[in-house]
Amino acid sequence: MPKVETAPNKTGDFLVDYEEKVFEDVKASPGEKALVTFHTVAFEGSIGLVNLLQAVRLQRKGFETSILLYGPGVTLGVQRGFPKLGDEAFPGAQNFNGQIKRFMSEGGKVYACRFALQALYGHGEGALIEGIRPISPLDVLDIILLHRKSDAFILNTWTL
Repeated sequence: MPKVETAPNKTGDFLVDYEEKVFEDVKASPGEKALVTFHTVAFEGSIGLVNLLQAVRLQRKGFETSILLYGPGVTLGVQRGFPKLGDEAFPGAQNFNGQIKRFMSEGGKVYACRFALQALYGHGEGALIEGIRPISPLDVLDIILLHRKSDAFILNTWTL
């Protein structure tokens, strides 16, 4: 068997060229919109957190950005904590709440489907993070269609 003579990785080492950017840094033109939809359960994988970060990035690139929480996606928008709301029981327990609050503080809009909130997950509107706008289930398709009509960039987030 061949002997491995490579030194082990150390904290602070670079394993990839993280500085090279292959594509131009695209910015929004005035009036451009983006919509990021979430039909995913909080903490059931990384896609919810990753695309919340993408929503923040779209906002910072100048897009008028909205988030739609529907189906299990409403679980990203409810207040959480243990033992009290807002407490972080373990590192990362507030990551969804923190990213949504940051997104809204930078001008982003967040909408949550009332049907999913109540019928699917047993929450009232008071369970939502402050600033999230509850909407009718009939508005779910319409917000998507309105963004489509305005030629918005739409990023759909789904997990099963």
